[in-house]
Amino acid sequence: MRKNPYWSDSIDRMQSAAIDGEDFALPEFSEPRIYSRRTFMKLTGLAASGLVLGFARTDAANSATSEANSFPLAYIQISRDGKIILYAKDPEIGQGIKTALPMIIAEELDADWQSVEVVEAPTNKTLYGRQSAGGSRSVRRNWNELRHVGALARTMLTQVAANNWQVNINECTTHKSVVTHSLSGRQFTYAELAEDAAKLSIPEKSSIKLKSTSQYQLLGSRKSGVDNLQLVTGKPMFGIDQKIPGMLYAVYEKCPARGGRVKSANLEDIRTMPGVTDVIVMPGRDNPFGPLPGVVIVAKSTWQALAAKRKLSVQWDETDAAKDSWSSAVAQAQKLAHTPGKQTIAEQGNVDKPLSEDTRVDAFYHYAFVAHAQMEPENCTAWFKGDSIELWVPTQTPQWGRETVAELLSLDTAKVFVNQVRAGGAFGRRLFNDYMLEAAAISKRIAAPVQLVWTREDSMNQDYCRLGGFHQLSGSVDKEGKLSAWQNHFITFTHDGKKPPRAGGLKENEFPHPMINNLKLTQTMLPWDTPSGLWRAPSSNVLAFVIQSFIHELAVAAKRDHLDFLLELLGRPRWLEPGNPEILHTGRAIKVIKEVTEKAGWGKPLPKGHGLGLAFHFSHAGHVAEVAHVSVTEDKVLTVHRVTVVADVGPVINLSGAENQCEGSVVDGLSTMLGLEATFEAGRIAQTNFHQYPILRLPHTPEIDVHFIDSDYPPSGLGEPALPPLAPAVGNAIFAATGERVRTLPISKEGFRV
Repeated sequence: MRKNPYWSDSIDRMQSAAIDGEDFALPEFSEPRIYSRRTFMKLTGLAASGLVLGFARTDAANSATSEANSFPLAYIQISRDGKIILYAKDPEIGQGIKTALPMIIAEELDADWQSVEVVEAPTNKTLYGRQSAGGSRSVRRNWNELRHVGALARTMLTQVAANNWQVNINECTTHKSVVTHSLSGRQFTYAELAEDAAKLSIPEKSSIKLKSTSQYQLLGSRKSGVDNLQLVTGKPMFGIDQKIPGMLYAVYEKCPARGGRVKSANLEDIRTMPGVTDVIVMPGRDNPFGPLPGVVIVAKSTWQALAAKRKLSVQWDETDAAKDSWSSAVAQAQKLAHTPGKQTIAEQGNVDKPLSEDTRVDAFYHYAFVAHAQMEPENCTAWFKGDSIELWVPTQTPQWGRETVAELLSLDTAKVFVNQVRAGGAFGRRLFNDYMLEAAAISKRIAAPVQLVWTREDSMNQDYCRLGGFHQLSGSVDKEGKLSAWQNHFITFTHDGKKPPRAGGLKENEFPHPMINNLKLTQTMLPWDTPSGLWRAPSSNVLAFVIQSFIHELAVAAKRDHLDFLLELLGRPRWLEPGNPEILHTGRAIKVIKEVTEKAGWGKPLPKGHGLGLAFHFSHAGHVAEVAHVSVTEDKVLTVHRVTVVADVGPVINLSGAENQCEGSVVDGLSTMLGLEATFEAGRIAQTNFHQYPILRLPHTPEIDVHFIDSDYPPSGLGEPALPPLAPAVGNAIFAATGERVRTLPISKEGFRV
């Protein structure tokens, strides 16, 4: 095993903090603060007028030295010309959160969406609480807070109007940034009321009334993303688009096997190349987030830096580098599959009796590592200014990045300014800020602003891939066709010999485990030194394939319709753990399953070689069911004609964005299922660019039909829950069409192609 256990432990801690932390505990607030135009301009330097509204968190309000004294937590700014600026607090990585979060405020505010301008909020933990993107938690985490922000502003604006008219506030209504006296028809715009509203005392909490879902007019409608026009017209919006006068450009060559160090390199040759200003050997440090050992080339243009990088020749000392081999892991897992697991995860009842007496099914499932392969490679622009640093970076964890840069450069956190920049995809890779630390270190070293750009090969070589894994399953169904036993020997990996890394484990409460009387879950771990990471819908993205496919195998063995078998497993409508929204609600599951089969025409006659496949999975607080319609030729050419999706994620914020997330999940899930794998030999990933890692192309994209269940449950995110059911739905459909069971991802390993 790796000599430095901090390598894996720190990675797992960071990922847990980024995704979990206190996310499901709704934040506590002190009394809201209202900032006048004068105060707001003094604190922010913005030329604004009108009402500025935000909440000051308890910890900030109680700290005399907190950043609350230097920057207000402003969510809403209303100017005299009628413009309403709403601040989006969390990173935009393509999930539409920059539109969705302000829509929550605007709904309760009763703002005219046409007059709203959305601005990315500054990175400030004290003032905004957690700012991160991951685990489909942005809406869940901010729902109550942002509703109260909008409702409070609406109440104060309405109170000013009522005071002017000398009427009871209950006689006033609001709509599209206008307050109306319902009896006389008199009206004020929010712009006319904003400055006086800023002078009011904070109203009692009991007077702040939130809307019911039936009163929503903006939420649930289709709204174009606030950045869409700039996106489709090619405006500079992404991290890689940042420009600073006098900026230099850097590339960073690191050992493709994690843990390797520079032994020698042709540094003098590189220094003489056109445009090259610096060549630096970075010694690295014993921290998995870097900067890692390597060679930095700084040049006057990206082209010159990349041209020099192509000529760079480095000899690596790989004494302590990872030596991982995927082919060796596959061989070991196949040998271990039929041996007892070394650790027991869960056991209840007695699996041996039904497995020996009832109709038994045995199956070995396995899935490969996968890379994140986001479209925009890692990049960061950094400007070290002596006693401070400013960064422009596409990241999922700007606050963690800010803190780690401060630690790296021995700066006070208040001297590190992180500008949130739209990311060209992330899928979990941008939880890590290694590229941010690299850019900061380089800028300090050269005493100039610099933009660090990774190549696609860098991004693949230095990825934190999703773990592969193996499952030896045994199950049985009794004479009545009911599931009587379930056994799973799960073979996974470990960095430290003690536990699987984050998202590499199997949970006791994963559906359908709680529904099974005779259950045995065991685990064996294989050593793996290369760091791994979270990938879209962690754990669920692979467990759904295994579990939902095997449920279908058992339904076939029982000679029962898959739909009936699945519904029977779920039982009566209930929370499996009352009050815990992270755990399945069987009633919500039943609704989406029934709805999706009805929409997809479950049971309808199909031509020869065609099949329908059903799958359900509970993931990231979302209940999602999918039906895939496929056809397969005799030579295994697969066509996915249509995928029907039904989701219950509580109130839908932006229907356009929600549909987009479901469609993207289907495409991403299908792309991964068909042919994506990251294989390792000698600690190196074999796939270094898209010619070896074939992302799904447009001609193979199926028709995608998305529906949502109306629900009054608190909202959950949608960036991830719709991905896990795709693979088992397609796999089950392939069986329905051909009678051949898919148990390997990618399915190209079993001869299927598009």
